[in-house]
Amino acid sequence: MRCDKCQVEIPDDEVYLHAGSNYCEDCYIVVMSRPKTCDVGAVSAARASKALLGQSGEEGLTPMQKKFYDYVKEKGSVTQEELISYMKASYPNMTIEEGDGIFATLRHLELVKGHREGIGEGVKVYVDIWS
Repeated sequence: MRCDKCQVEIPDDEVYLHAGSNYCEDCYIVVMSRPKTCDVGAVSAARASKALLGQSGEEGLTPMQKKFYDYVKEKGSVTQEELISYMKASYPNMTIEEGDGIFATLRHLELVKGHREGIGEGVKVYVDIWS
């Protein structure tokens, strides 16, 4: 059997099933550990952590998080696709999951937020500066 995500061949007794898909162990862990952007506990923890470190705003961001944040700050509002393309120019091996993780972290720090425009197939996801 093949993993539906990475296409690696996996023995039948090592297949992880989730939402109708078959995964290898590594892909299953990634799928199950996706960060939640709207997590009140994570926002509270992020605020407390920043306060304990005496940091505010964008202080303490990793270089990748800073690049992501600075681009959104420069543009004001950017589509998710445009942002991922921009990030992949500097980080070609970056995955969608990593981009989602950066967004979730910055959302928990109340630096960026997201919104959707459109209906059905025409829906676009935008990332904006937190205001």
